[in-house]
Order: sequence, then C-alpha cells, then structure tokens
Amino acid sequence: MISETNREPEMGLTFEKVWAALQENARQMRESQREFDRLSKETDARMKETDAQIKETAARIKETAAQMKETDAQMKETDRKMKETDRKIGKLGDRLGELIEHLVAPNMIKKFNDLGYTFSKYSIHVIIDDPKLSLAAEIDILLENGDVALAVEVKSKLATEHISDHVARMQKLRRYSDARKDFRKFIGAVAGGIVPPEAKSFALKNGFYVMEQSGDTMTLDIPKDFSPKEW
Repeated sequence: MISETNREPEMGLTFEKVWAALQENARQMRESQREFDRLSKETDARMKETDAQIKETAARIKETAAQMKETDAQMKETDRKMKETDRKIGKLGDRLGELIEHLVAPNMIKKFNDLGYTFSKYSIHVIIDDPKLSLAAEIDILLENGDVALAVEVKSKLATEHISDHVARMQKLRRYSDARKDFRKFIGAVAGGIVPPEAKSFALKNGFYVMEQSGDTMTLDIPKDFSPKEW
C-alpha cells in the first residue's frame, strides 16, 4: 500500500530577501569605511605627534651640542688661566727662594761654625755637570772647608719630595766629587720659609740639618739624638 505525504512547496529567493542582503552588505561596508577613516585619522595624529617629538629631540640635541661646545670652550679657558696662575706662582716661588737664599747664606757659616765646623766660604747656585757620568744637579748653597762641604737646599715651603730630591742630589755630588779625586765628606741641610712638621721630621730622618725662617733670620733646631748623615 502506498502512502503519500503532503509537503508545502519550498520558497525560492524573493526580492525582499535579496534587498535585505544588499542592505546588510551596504551597512557593513559603511561601518568598515568609518572604522578605516577612524584608524587613518588616529594613525595620522600619531605620526604628527611622533614627527613633533622627533623635531623636539633634534632641537634638544642641537641645543646640547651648543652647550657642550660652550662648556668645552670654558674648560679650555679655565685650563689656560690655571696654567698662567701656576706659572706666576712658580715665578713667585723662585723669587721667594732666592730671597730666602740671601737671608740664609750670610749667617749660615756662623751658625754651623758654632756647632764646631770650620767653614770659611760659601757659594750660591753651584752647578755640577758631568755628561760622561750622566750627572747634572744644582746646589742652592754650598759651604766649604778643607775637609767637609755642606750642601743646602732652599725652598719657600719645604715638602717631603724636596727631601727625597736632595738625597738624590747628595748622591750625585758624591759621585761627581769621587770622579775628581775629591774625597771630602759631604753633609746636607734644608732650609725653608715654611717647614711643615712632616717635612722637618722626614729631613731629620734622612740625616739633614733643618733651618727654618724666624723673622728676618733662620734658626737651626737640632734634636739631641740627631746625627748628620755623611756622603
């Protein structure tokens, strides 16, 4: 037996459905265009902001470069002034040293002869120079007798490095004299307008007499346990 089922006929595309689909597509396109326009404007604004930042950074770099150039010029000028000041101070120190030498020398023989030495003459700015021995030095004041010579280094302000230099100077004087068959004993002394305690202590430790300025003269202070070194 054959059974039959009644079915409604399927509806195909209608004008209304097609029109609705077109309308929806148009709406989506408009919405996409608006989003694109928004993103374009936002991107353009960001690019303009970045360009402004780049220009600002470039201006700051240029300003910094100008400041660095100005600072460099100021440092060079400061360095020039410092060198000029050092030169003037050096000249002043030399003049003070010369003044002290002339204050020291006249009464130095008496002060040391009172200690038992028999110095009969003194010389200022004694140069020793022996190219063969590679020796060169200058002695500010040299007191002499037949057996002993006293080499004095004079500074406006005595420092420990001056003591070390004088030790080397005494060694050169010994070698220079030995090469000339001069076998006298050499002793050393230092004199200063200003003698800091550490410089005085270092000088005495190295066997040097120490003379200090006091008013218009120089004093010779000798500790009880002091013994001058002989070269």
